[in-house]
Parts: sequence; structure tokens; C-alpha cells
Amino acid sequence: MNNIEQYKEQYKITKEPYYRPVADEVTLYEAAYSARMPVMLKGPTGCGKSRFVEYMAWKLGKPLITVACNEDMTASDLVGRFLLDANGTRWQDGPLTIAARIGAICYLDEVVEARQDTTVVIHPLTDHRRILPLEKKGELVEAHPDFQLVISYNPGYQNLMKDLKQSTKQRFGALDFDYPSEEVETEVVAHETGVDS
Repeated sequence: MNNIEQYKEQYKITKEPYYRPVADEVTLYEAAYSARMPVMLKGPTGCGKSRFVEYMAWKLGKPLITVACNEDMTASDLVGRFLLDANGTRWQDGPLTIAARIGAICYLDEVVEARQDTTVVIHPLTDHRRILPLEKKGELVEAHPDFQLVISYNPGYQNLMKDLKQSTKQRFGALDFDYPSEEVETEVVAHETGVDS
């Protein structure tokens, strides 16, 4: 088994995650994926964005690489870096590079938490080029045909200092999420806890 197949197995979701659709989000996402359109999931914390991405990766049979973004994350954390070991220096791909190489769905959770100079590295992957320049390595990674980029974004939670640049937002098709109705939430909680309402 080569590295690509190993990574595909490592990031494959083997058990169906429970997700209760509340509108036409599954159909809309499938349409976006069929065009490999980058997708932005907008909505408040805890409304099901991450579970939705897991469910869609499982439904589509694609590996999923999730990155929890934070303010300390650098571009090297996403794309990769040179590491020193007993044999000298070697390159280690980051999660975004792995996803682009193997054709995974790469999910950048709460992307606005990352520094703006970090998020610009995704731009060439989100337009017609579908490439990822590894400047430190002098390599241009062409995204696998199955690769898709998904980001989550919580517009109400962010302050003005932590917002996505317009040049980033415009590259994504947006799906809006909100908290489900009381009836749906009761159903989800009952399923997740194993307790009947």
C-alpha cells in the first residue's frame, strides 16, 4: 500500500455519523461537491456544521481531514515544513497538502481564528487553478480531482478584528446553518444520548 492509499484509509470515515437534515443542505452540498466548489458553512457554534461535514464525507465515501484553526496556526502548520531528524532534513506535508494530494475533503474549522496571512495560502486552491504552492520546497501541488475545501465560519461570534477577508469569502459557496427547531434538537439529543424523550 502506497502513502496515498494509507492516508486515504487513515482519514476515511467508516461509521455513519448521525446527522439529521433540517432543510436541503445535503442536496446543496452534493451539488457543490460535484463541481468541487469550495464551501463555507456559516452558523453559530454548536449548530451541527462539523457533524454535517463528517456525514457528507461518509455519504460521498471521501476521506476527511479536519483542522481546528487557532490564532497560533501558521501557514507551515497547514502546508508543511522541513523537519530535522537523524538522517538530516526531510519535508513533512501539512494537512492541507495531504488532502490536496490524496483527494480528501479538507475542513478548516473556525477558519477566522487563524491569522489572515495563514488563510491566504488557500486562495490558489479555491479558484480555477486548484494548486497549492509549497514555496519552501519549490513544489507546486496540483489538487487531486476529488479534493474539496470546506471552511466553517461563525459570523455572529467574530469581532471586526477577526473576520474573513472579502477576497477569501467570495471564493466559497455558502451554506447557512442555525440551531434546529426544538423538535429536531430533541430528536438529535435522544439519538446521541440513547435516551428516549
